Amino acid sequence: MNETTEAVVPLTDEECWARLQTQSLGRLVTHVGDVLDIFPVNYLVDESTILFRTAEGSKLFEISINDEVLFEVDDHTDADAWSVVVRGHAHRLEHSDEVERADTLPLKPWIPTVKYNYVRVVPTNLSGRAFVRGEEPDRYGIQQY
Repeated sequence: MNETTEAVVPLTDEECWARLQTQSLGRLVTHVGDVLDIFPVNYLVDESTILFRTAEGSKLFEISINDEVLFEVDDHTDADAWSVVVRGHAHRLEHSDEVERADTLPLKPWIPTVKYNYVRVVPTNLSGRAFVRGEEPDRYGIQQY
């Protein structure tokens, strides 16, 4: 029996999107030069993309230099857990029709700040895994030969 293959199950793209839709907090990873940054953002799934709002600052500056990002979301219970990573390109919505449409979506800041900018992450790749939680197998017991 291989505990690893039974405890870790790859998710299909459809399963990844279904799990992303159940959450509203993720982590955006940016990369500029030798600097990696990670930002918690509240988000929503919009037509197979990730949409979030932000104020002027580091996130917008960094994606204007390098739009390649990672976006990670996970969740867990006592019995199971999962993680989804979205690799893609982030861009600020600039056309008025895109912004007007985004304004109709239920995406509100979690903290009392004004966030005028919408950012969309368009995926190039999804990867996800589901995990069955449990006790660690005995590492030091009698080994099978």
